[in-house]
This record gives sequence, C-alpha cells and structure tokens, in this order.
Amino acid sequence: MRFFRHFKRLMGDLFGFAKHNKVWWIIPLVVLLLLVAAVIVVSQGTAPFIYTLF
Repeated sequence: MRFFRHFKRLMGDLFGFAKHNKVWWIIPLVVLLLLVAAVIVVSQGTAPFIYTLF
C-alpha cells in the first residue's frame, strides 16, 4: 500500500513539473515506459507456458 502512495506522489510531482515548465512531451514518454515495464513484468510469468505450446 505504501508503494501506491509513493507512486501517486511521484506521478503528481511529474505532472506538476510538466505543467510548470510546459514540457508536455514528457507525459506520453513516461506512460510509454510504464506500459513497457508492465508488459515485461507480465511476460515474466507467462514465459514458461509459452514454451510448452511450441
């Protein structure tokens, strides 16, 4: 639960930085990196099952 509180604060700080400095291009970049990280985490658990299919 503590992780989500820190993550929420980090995202708030990032959004505040982008808003204050008008660097809106950083928001899609961070979202893309988070999606890639999520895909990597999810695929780590499914890799052994994919090998049994081939």
